[in-house]
Amino acid sequence: MKQLAPSILSADFSRLGKDVADIEAGGAHFVHVDVMDGHFVPNISFGAAVMKSLEGKTKLPFDVHLMIEEPDRYLEEFVTPQTEYITVHQEACVHLHRTVQHIRDTGVKAGVSINPATPLNTLESILPDVDLVLIMSVNPGFGGQKLIPSALDKIRRLAEYRDRAGLAFAIEIDGGVTLDNIRMVADAGTDIIVAGSAVFGAEKIRGRVREMIKEMEK
Repeated sequence: MKQLAPSILSADFSRLGKDVADIEAGGAHFVHVDVMDGHFVPNISFGAAVMKSLEGKTKLPFDVHLMIEEPDRYLEEFVTPQTEYITVHQEACVHLHRTVQHIRDTGVKAGVSINPATPLNTLESILPDVDLVLIMSVNPGFGGQKLIPSALDKIRRLAEYRDRAGLAFAIEIDGGVTLDNIRMVADAGTDIIVAGSAVFGAEKIRGRVREMIKEMEK
């Protein structure tokens, strides 16, 4: 089943609770939480306190994407009863296996992400140990960018490798997904699709969520 994970990076923080309620009402599957530190990426977003303010306000699980340096120092802060995934970047982890195990030791599913210029083969040795692989389809740091087409080829190759190896990790994409291209993104083999401004920039958020889910399930 294809799943939609709207990114609250693009939400209106003056009405965050309402925006999240709207995506839940529209049928979204996750709240995607993009965390940026101004070092690993050239922008600062928010920390665990913002995510935790949504605890109990929504039934949706949290899909946490840490675009930060030294993620091991902060993992526990993002562990809540609603946290399903914590994803770290291959490029930010000196000892990636250790970090993945650290996530799993907290009781949360572990994900790993790569930037557009990072080759897919850098993940080969970690794939048996992760629950999710997040392919960045824009250079991380800012919302509203256009999808880099080569990300879809990465997803196709990753899905083929997963099948050959008999592995079960989910494949996620983040960056530049719109109502116009979400069908193509889903067809490439993506399981979880992150969308930010395409969802929260719509006049009617819950209606846009329904439209995007309908498109990706065709």
